[in-house]
Amino acid sequence: MKFKELEQMENVALDKKLEEIELDLMKLRSQSASGTPPKNPKQILLLKRMVARINTIKKTRGVQ
Repeated sequence: MKFKELEQMENVALDKKLEEIELDLMKLRSQSASGTPPKNPKQILLLKRMVARINTIKKTRGVQ
């Protein structure tokens, strides 16, 4: 998702999206830690960036 799309989401939807992303990130990290190469290695980087974007939006709104 793009930053503009995330900015238009409500706080509750952002929280749910953040939970989904963190779960996916945890799965990918556990795969790489166990030695199984992920299907798309760049996906970890993209998910980390998405988490940072959501946290930035929440911080600018004053919601933590």
